[in-house]
Amino acid sequence: MAGHENFDLDAPVPLSEQLMRGNVLAANCPSRDVLKHLTSRWGVLVVIALERRMHRFSELRRTIGGVSERMLAQTLQQLEADGMVARVAYQVVPPHVEYSLTPLGREAAEKVRALADWIEVSLPRISMHRRTAKAGRDDDLRESAL
Repeated sequence: MAGHENFDLDAPVPLSEQLMRGNVLAANCPSRDVLKHLTSRWGVLVVIALERRMHRFSELRRTIGGVSERMLAQTLQQLEADGMVARVAYQVVPPHVEYSLTPLGREAAEKVRALADWIEVSLPRISMHRRTAKAGRDDDLRESAL
């Protein structure tokens, strides 16, 4: 590896460095919660919807087909706690609340969007693999029934 002559994969990483950058593969790594929030089905869709523009709760719910009010509220709370989403409540009747991405959320949205775009483009190949896997399982079931 050019430029990494002194890079030893087996060398122990100092604890201070581990704490600064995290280790998502470690069971107790706090970054896992953020990863779970951002990459959940609803987290991805909320971030993608908010990447385009600010939304009120009801608009967001209509935009994201299939999400329940409870799941949307929970997802927004998690993303707000992680610093990804900003919530602005206006003191009017009826209540008016707007959600938008923070600068940190915009950074994350770029990454999440790239994954979602890749999935959309790759869906025909993914579907083909799914059909092949299902056909193989169906064949196994027929053989075991004999």
